[in-house]
Amino acid sequence: MLRRSALRIFGSAPAFVRALSGSAAGRPNLLWILAEDLGPQLASYSYPLVRTPNLDRLAAGGVRFANCHTTGPVCSASRSAFNVGLYQTSTGTHNHRSHRKDGYHLPDGARLLSHRLQDAGYFTANVLQFAPGVRGMGKTDFNFALDAPPFQGTHWNQRATGQPFFAQVNFQATHKGPAMQEARRQPDLIDPAKVELPPYWPDHPVVRDEFTTYLNCVNLLDRQVGVLLDTLKKDGVLDNTLIFFMGDNGRCLIRGKQWCYDAGTHVPMIASGPGVPKPGSVRQDCVLSLDITASLLSAAGVPIPELFHGQPLFDTRSKPRPYVATARDRCDETRDRIRAVRDARYSYIRNFMPERPYTQPNAYISKEYPTLGVMKELYAQGRLNAAQSLFMADRKPEIEFYDVKKDPNEIHNLASDPTHQKLVRQYSAHLDQWIRDTKDRGGETESAEAKAL
Repeated sequence: MLRRSALRIFGSAPAFVRALSGSAAGRPNLLWILAEDLGPQLASYSYPLVRTPNLDRLAAGGVRFANCHTTGPVCSASRSAFNVGLYQTSTGTHNHRSHRKDGYHLPDGARLLSHRLQDAGYFTANVLQFAPGVRGMGKTDFNFALDAPPFQGTHWNQRATGQPFFAQVNFQATHKGPAMQEARRQPDLIDPAKVELPPYWPDHPVVRDEFTTYLNCVNLLDRQVGVLLDTLKKDGVLDNTLIFFMGDNGRCLIRGKQWCYDAGTHVPMIASGPGVPKPGSVRQDCVLSLDITASLLSAAGVPIPELFHGQPLFDTRSKPRPYVATARDRCDETRDRIRAVRDARYSYIRNFMPERPYTQPNAYISKEYPTLGVMKELYAQGRLNAAQSLFMADRKPEIEFYDVKKDPNEIHNLASDPTHQKLVRQYSAHLDQWIRDTKDRGGETESAEAKAL
């Protein structure tokens, strides 16, 4: 847990915050752009074939974070964490789409970021329509109940004259659903034959089509972000707005969303605007989605709460994280518990329920992931290679350990490799310490009332 005093916050914050009085007037506007189910498949992250000029320009004028992870690989758990600043496993909000009907509230000391900023004088908005034909989805997806609305409005223009705003814009372009059809109607579609598939998928037309459609959705997302930035500029607020862009969890594809592999939690993150140092730079240190929460509070001059797991990204006194932790619990009707710790080099994954296979029944995945149907068919025919067969195994290994520099697709499990035993023990100890420090509640039995399938 991190503790910051108001003096420390103002002493280490950008100059435009330090010069302010206690009033919110004159402070920067804050904008958090969230893309659903998006991994770092952007041109600024050197991903081939995609065309993301608007996000690339945002990165060129700001800071790009090469190793950002969300705390969980599924939307409701991840959002229940980064909108609060605490791990979902600490607040009891870790099971996907839970507590929708039982009136569950956050524990004492935990509050929404938007409520804290509202108390500091900010107008808060979850933006819907902002330009003809382009809108945010207004998504919250919290695994807890609230006694007050999370946001005050649906557009930054609803604020009082001179009042700064905090806005979220939630884009659905990279999520499974209607946007996929819109993406297929774009000009200059990506050629499926040119797409490089990860080695854990078979080379099959259906697989190529699913992955290529996702990449076309990334291009669609970029166009929507461009319209948003143009609208901010037209409204005269772009230059005084601190912008963060991030995916809420990894890509919605097999071995991505719902899994603690890199493809499930590694997301793009870009910061741009007032107070962001060294425009055009790239940060290689491991950071968390919760660090955006802390950074927005810091930029607004709001002291970081005593109970908090994020740390301000541009506070010179924030120490680089030695590792980040991620967690997966029940997703839809599928019960599981997985924890992982990783840094820029190694990934350690502990499967608490190894007897449950990767492919245990899940209606959402069966319906929305056509690649899984192909893999099941080819596996039954004995036509998957060793890497592709990993996901089809009858059970999971208890421990997985990967050198993500040499093996970015995480297919060579080094957990039993004699030359890596010291490292495996070291990362295991990191996870044990994190479980204790954050009071991980994943081992608690979920009540029937908490589930909302």
